Amino acid sequence: MSKLKQCIKGYIALFAVAMSCLSLSAFAEQKETLGEWDVHYMVVSTPFLTPEVAANYGIVRSKFNALVNISVLDKASGEAQRVDMTGTAKNLLGNTRKLTFKKVEEGDAIYYLAVLPFRDQETFRFEIDVQKGPSKQTLKFQQKMFVD
Repeated sequence: MSKLKQCIKGYIALFAVAMSCLSLSAFAEQKETLGEWDVHYMVVSTPFLTPEVAANYGIVRSKFNALVNISVLDKASGEAQRVDMTGTAKNLLGNTRKLTFKKVEEGDAIYYLAVLPFRDQETFRFEIDVQKGPSKQTLKFQQKMFVD
């Protein structure tokens, strides 16, 4: 099995339960190409994780917690990358929350997870720095959060 397929398989396994619980409009993985990397990211509400999956990754399930999930793949080979990742989420009032990422490795798949507390209908602007050696890129996106 190719490294890309293994990475995708691991990535999908983490959220298989979430995918089965969410409508297609509420669940959307997104991708940005930043320099030499394809950066896949998504933000989902933690109650969609099963208690077992949440406990396995040390995630507190709450209708007021979101899970930020990011994976970084080499654009040419599709190979998962070990990187340093830091970031912030800023709401529209300018309140900034630091994101603390935990690296998870499952086989050839590597993802970075951070929990973000939020209020219903709160919009965040995310800025996430991805660095490997001298290469550094910044992922920027915005997402509105809803309490289910």
